[in-house]
Amino acid sequence: MPAISMANTASEMVRSATSTALRVAARELELYDTGNVAGADEVFAPNVIDHNPAADAASGIESMRASIAAVRDGFTDTQHRILFQQELPGGWVVLHWQMTGIHTGDAFGFAASGNPVDINGQDIMRIVDGKITEIYHVEELLKLTQQISTGAQSA
Repeated sequence: MPAISMANTASEMVRSATSTALRVAARELELYDTGNVAGADEVFAPNVIDHNPAADAASGIESMRASIAAVRDGFTDTQHRILFQQELPGGWVVLHWQMTGIHTGDAFGFAASGNPVDINGQDIMRIVDGKITEIYHVEELLKLTQQISTGAQSA
C-alpha cells in the first residue's frame, strides 16, 4: 500500500479517507480538536490497550476519554494536521501529525499561559471492526511543556 504524505487537517482526512481504517485514525485526532469526549465510544474499543499511558491513567477507553478531556480543557483552537499516514496489513495504521493550539487552561501542571503550541507526534494503532483496539503514541511532551511554561504563572 502506498504511503500518503499530506498536511490536511484531521477533519478533512475524515471526510476524504479511502478506507475505514484511515477514517477511524483521522477521527481519533479530530476528537482532540473538537473536545468530543463522548466520541471516544465511536472510535475506541471499550478495552483498548494504550501501550503508552499517562502516569496514573485509567485503563481502556476511560484513559482515552481523559486524554481528550485534558487537551480540551488545556488548549483552545487545537488543530491536528496529518503529515503522513500509512495503512499496513493486519489493521495497523501509522500517522505522523502536527498539533497547534493555544494554552488557555490548566495542562500538565501548568496554569494557562496564553502561549501558542506547536508539536508533532506519531500514532501507531490497530483498527479492528472499525474501532481502535491498540495504540502506541509518542508526542513531543518536552517541547510542549517548554512552550507552555515560558511565561506561565504557577498555580
